[in-house]
Amino acid sequence: MMHWTILLATEAAVEEAKGGLFDIDATLPLMAIQFLLLVAILNALFYKPLGKVLDERDSYIRTNQVEAKERLIKAENLAKQYEQELAETRRQAQAVITAAQADAQKIAADKVAEAQREAQAQREQAQQELDRQSRRHCKPWSSRSMPSVAKSWRSCSAESQFRFPS
Repeated sequence: MMHWTILLATEAAVEEAKGGLFDIDATLPLMAIQFLLLVAILNALFYKPLGKVLDERDSYIRTNQVEAKERLIKAENLAKQYEQELAETRRQAQAVITAAQADAQKIAADKVAEAQREAQAQREQAQQELDRQSRRHCKPWSSRSMPSVAKSWRSCSAESQFRFPS
């Protein structure tokens, strides 16, 4: 049995000495060709379509970013324009309100002045009416012929001096 063990050990030693870690025979070039063929197939079937999809995606994202920036700038400009228009409209509305208030005050002042003129005219008319009635009822009588009538005439003349306050 020992003989067989030595024989197997010597055969294993001979085989190890024959081939090493880098044994250059037909397998190395065959492995290189298989590797290059695998790279070519993976490139054609996987890497090129994947690269194309990634490029399209990158292009899509960049296009959307540019469009979004343009829309944002446009929206900001529109917001500024609307704010300016709103401010101008508010100024115009305030001017219209101020003008309307001035017109209303002028109209009110005119109405008050007209009412005062009418009241003054009515006062003067009433005063004239009172004076006419006073003159009609209190005729000047001769104090020689009727002393009692002269006395009533003095009282009428005192009453006729009544005036409306101005």
